[in-house]
Amino acid sequence: MNSLASYYANEEAKQELRRISARFAEYRETATRHKCFISYHGGNATEVLSFVERFEHVFIPRVIGITEDDPRINSNDIDYVMDTIRDKYLSDSTVTILMIGNCTWSRKFIDWEIYSSLRRDKVNRLNGLMGIELSSVAGAGPTLPSRFNDNLSKKSGEDAYARYWKYPQSDQVLQNCIQDAFNARRQRDHLIQNGRQRRQRDSQCP
Repeated sequence: MNSLASYYANEEAKQELRRISARFAEYRETATRHKCFISYHGGNATEVLSFVERFEHVFIPRVIGITEDDPRINSNDIDYVMDTIRDKYLSDSTVTILMIGNCTWSRKFIDWEIYSSLRRDKVNRLNGLMGIELSSVAGAGPTLPSRFNDNLSKKSGEDAYARYWKYPQSDQVLQNCIQDAFNARRQRDHLIQNGRQRRQRDSQCP
């Protein structure tokens, strides 16, 4: 697929992801089917759409992805943006799924989504956090967003708040991963690392 065709395919995928999210907006979370916020780089929209369409019966997809042209976060007040992300995008989700592609690490909004997911205070409800490696980077060892990496185990036997998974090969595998992230909100919340300074701008990614 050439670059122009890829661009239009991604734009169509973003629109479809928004429609899917709206369709599930009023669904209630159950003991086995959790509401999940999907965090992703816009360049991976077609892959993310394939993931959501393949597994939407396993979890409830909520408002998906944040972009610079969203009028609800068009502000220079970063604290206001943080509260808006929590209120408008993650408010009724319990797990954040970070879709890892080649350039996911470079986006400031992904850092902000992770930051908001890891907050629990009078305004914010803590989300479980997990990452899934997209097929396009399978085995390539992609760079991870720094805040996400802060919350992964660095050595064998060491526990951490978040988990990083290969692309799931079955419904049961994904359901187990999501349940682990959901349980972490109470079982591993003392391991959260969220003190890193919030990213101020995007980085260039090849």
